[in-house]
Amino acid sequence: MTTFALPCSSTADSPPAADTQRASRSRRTAELFAAAAATEDPHEREQLLEEVTLLNVPVAESVASRYRNRGIAEDDLAGVARLALVKAVRRFDVGSGHDFLSFAVPTIRGEVKRYFRDSGWVIRPPRRIQEIQTGIAAVESELSGRIGTSPRPSQIAEALGIDLADVEEALAARGCFSPDSLDRPVGEVGDPSVGEFLGAEDPGQDAAEARAVLGPVVSTLPERDRRILELRFFDGLTQREIADDIGVTQMQVSRLLTRILRDLRRGLESPGVGGS
Repeated sequence: MTTFALPCSSTADSPPAADTQRASRSRRTAELFAAAAATEDPHEREQLLEEVTLLNVPVAESVASRYRNRGIAEDDLAGVARLALVKAVRRFDVGSGHDFLSFAVPTIRGEVKRYFRDSGWVIRPPRRIQEIQTGIAAVESELSGRIGTSPRPSQIAEALGIDLADVEEALAARGCFSPDSLDRPVGEVGDPSVGEFLGAEDPGQDAAEARAVLGPVVSTLPERDRRILELRFFDGLTQREIADDIGVTQMQVSRLLTRILRDLRRGLESPGVGGS
């Protein structure tokens, strides 16, 4: 079987040459499909369908290229598009009377959009916002080329025929695909990074919460019990040092701490203590 030269997808053809190339690809694709439908040899049929796939790889890559720079690696998008092309080749009904590309392009585009929907979001916004973002992407470049600058949200809303508030909400959610790095400077190069402005956990927060909860219960304890708690948990004394301070044995301090902690647990479990 003769091989068919695969056209390069990156060739910068003039419009007439590109049209000629598309027409040639379409004719050759139809010939290959017709031959695959006519043959009774499964191996030959597989070779013909594989040639159809290779011939139309530039089409799949062209569809994928329309979705680049949106937070997903170009190689991943191209891979999804090529796989969708393979599915389209296998599912195409030669007897439908339609051109293959009229079936393949929507199939590839649908698979790429589905990949965005299922895999692209870091934080998944509502489906309505996702659909509006897709619409924005479709008209944004066209508007930019027409007016010579980035379109305003109001211009995008007018082009899509939707409310300005919906466009603004969708634009605000754009970072859900690819959030900014915490290492990105907040201004010029050399400025502090975004991460430096994030709050850290306050080590005193837990202690403050514990004091707020335990305060009413601790206030009900005898003075010596409160003294033992202060020496142990605020001053950090050992049981031996506490025993010397209050004039008892270390064993007695251990028993006292066990009993005090038990009393505190019971106090916290009692209705109306530290509650609303």
